[in-house]
Formats: sequence, structure tokens, C-alpha cells
Amino acid sequence: MNNTEKKISILFVIDGLEFGGGERVFLQLAAGLRDGYQLFVAAMPGGSFENELKRLKIQFLPIDISRRISLKPILQIKNIIRNKKIDLVHSQGARADFFARVAGRIARVPHIFCTIAMPVEGFDVGPLRKMIYRFMDWLSERYVACFIVVSDSLKRTLIEGREIPAQRVVRIYNGIELDQYRLDAEHVNLRKEFGIPQDVLLIGAIGRMVWQKGFEYFIESIPAIIKTFPKVRILIVGDGPLRKSLEALSEELRVKDNVIFTGFRSDIKEILSAIDILVIPSLLEGFPMITLEAMAMAKPIVATNIDGITEQITDEKDGILVPPKNSEALARAVIRVLADKESAKALGLAARKKVEQEFSVEKMVAETEKVYLSLLKDK
Repeated sequence: MNNTEKKISILFVIDGLEFGGGERVFLQLAAGLRDGYQLFVAAMPGGSFENELKRLKIQFLPIDISRRISLKPILQIKNIIRNKKIDLVHSQGARADFFARVAGRIARVPHIFCTIAMPVEGFDVGPLRKMIYRFMDWLSERYVACFIVVSDSLKRTLIEGREIPAQRVVRIYNGIELDQYRLDAEHVNLRKEFGIPQDVLLIGAIGRMVWQKGFEYFIESIPAIIKTFPKVRILIVGDGPLRKSLEALSEELRVKDNVIFTGFRSDIKEILSAIDILVIPSLLEGFPMITLEAMAMAKPIVATNIDGITEQITDEKDGILVPPKNSEALARAVIRVLADKESAKALGLAARKKVEQEFSVEKMVAETEKVYLSLLKDK
């Protein structure tokens, strides 16, 4: 781009109600594009997302997105688009999508992009709210120039299920910051914190405790695992509405002495470094970042063979896949990996290589920029 030319201005709009995968991807995009574009991010103020944007020197614009249906954020986003002369709006999240699409339409922004990481059906909300979000989607999706989805299964959902023209849907895989995941990282302090000796096998499961994650099936697999490896310890990392029932299940199955519920943790890299194997027992996913993080750390993974995960892991090559809701199969796979250290190491190294080739942040940013420019040139 010639230095005398006006930089293309991009407005990212996201809920920002908590720091999740969407916020992480937008931070990655902001960091990768900031030198060539004029970037703005609109979201709920406060929290680590805003702080990280300020650290990157990205202009943060607070919007009130606390209510599902409100005119205020639409007017706020519309004014931002007009005042900042925005060329392209890119949103993610049920509320952010609706508000950004309507505001963009009113302000006549040339192009509106929308990232879909999880279908409405997978939202951790009640049936009524799902109906509201789906209606909001239906009402506003006509204004979107391009949908960016994080998996091929989501691409099929939009094209076949929602009848969105294929030329308006592009699949771009999420990426991981490979340089931040060292294979030689120390984990002594974490094991010491939980009183786990260095020679004791440690299994990890990480995620929000909601039905989509299938943690109950993992807990139901633990008695069989303990029969083969009596001293094994299990870290279940995360929090959520099902935590108490999951803790009660571990007591009922008499495995609570082997299981540690850590609650929410921000030191995921340290946890991944400490564990010997990661278990992902999910029932529904978009394209989980925790899989990529464990792959980047060269950890052997046992996961369910559901949409999204099957695009990350090839069974028997860079991980082990089992049917969802099958505690017996999960236990057999975990025992097999723990019993064969050489095979486990090979799975982890193959996973790391796959991440390097297919799931880097640089590749994700480059592919996103290519999609932007393909439409902006027709402006």
C-alpha cells in the first residue's frame, strides 16, 4: 500500500462479555493486521479483552451490548461507522452480529463480515433464548457479505441448513501462536501446587462445565482407568453450571480421591505442560482452541469423533478418536495411550507437526486478509 493512500478501516464488533475463543481470534487478527490497516474494536468495556487491545495499541470503543434487544448499541455502532469512515465491519457473537449487521446496513458500510464459531443450536442458553437468537440471525443475515466459519461442518450447516449461497461462506481455521508453546516448558510448580509427584501419571480435561463438553462421560470412564493405573490423577479444569453435579458424580463413583476440580484457571499452558494426556469428551464443538493448544504442546489427545474435532485430529495419526457418550471406549483409549509411552509420544509429535502446517495464526490472518481484499477490490 502506498504511504499516501488512506488505510482501509476495519471495525471489529464482538460481545466481549467474557474472554473466550472469539475474543482471542480478534486479538490475533488485530495484532496481525494493525500495521497495514486502521483498526477499531467495539465491545463491552472492562476486563482482559480491553486491556489486551490497549496493550496492542488498538483503538477500543466501548458499546453497551448487555441487553439482547436494544436500540442503543445499534446507534452506537452506526455512529462509529460514520465517524470513523469504516470500510468493513467484522463481527462475532449472537448479540454483536445482530447489532453490527443492522447498524452496518443503516450506515451503508460497504461490507459486513461475520465469523460463526458455533451454531445457535450449541449455545449454552435456554430454548427461548435460542429461538430469539435464531430469529435475530434470520432477520439480519441477509446483510452479511461474507460469513467466515471455523470448520467445514459449519460451512455445510450454513449452506445446506440455512440456504446461504456458497459464495458467501468461507472456511478459515482458527490458528495458534506456536512460539508461545514450548515443548520443554517446566511444570514442577503446578504439580507441587496440587501435591502430584513427578512420577505419577496425570490426565487433564479442560473446558467450561456445560452439557456440550460431555464431562460426565469422562468421569464415568475414570473407575476403569483407575483399575489399570491406581495412582493416576485427573485434573478437571474449568467452571460452569454443571460443576456441582460433576463433583457429586465423582463422589458417587468413588473416584474423588483421584480427581481434582481446579475451577477456572488462566495458566492453561502450564497445565498442558504438566499433564501426560488431554481428554476432550465433547458432544458438540465448533473448532475448539484447547485441541490446538494441546497439539502445539505435543500432547497425546483422546477426543470424541464429532464435527469440528475431526477436522483437527486424524484418528490414530495425531490423536485417538472415540464415539461421543461412550465412557467404555473413552476409558479403553486413555488406558491404551498411558500404557504405551512411545506411541503416545509419536501421537503428540505428529500433532505438533500438523499444527505447524495447518493451524498457525499467520495462516489464519493471511487467509482472512485475502477474503477482505477480494471483496474490497469490488467496492
